[in-house]
Amino acid sequence: MKTEEIQKKIIAHMKTLEWPSTTEDIAKAVEITWNTAQVHLLKLQTDGKVKFRRVGRQNQWWLEKNFKDGFGSYDTK
Repeated sequence: MKTEEIQKKIIAHMKTLEWPSTTEDIAKAVEITWNTAQVHLLKLQTDGKVKFRRVGRQNQWWLEKNFKDGFGSYDTK
């Protein structure tokens, strides 16, 4: 899978979630390794599309509240 495909799958999966999700859970849902998921999630975080926090030994991820998929920018409303 290409980088863009993986990131689209991660975002699509995260849109279905009501709560933050761990790197492991996202990796399983998107059918990629933990390391691959972590790399792409960190890139998405750098791009301002997702946020995370450390809870114990886990990273928990969620979509940035004002990110609009497909626009690559923030909702200005």
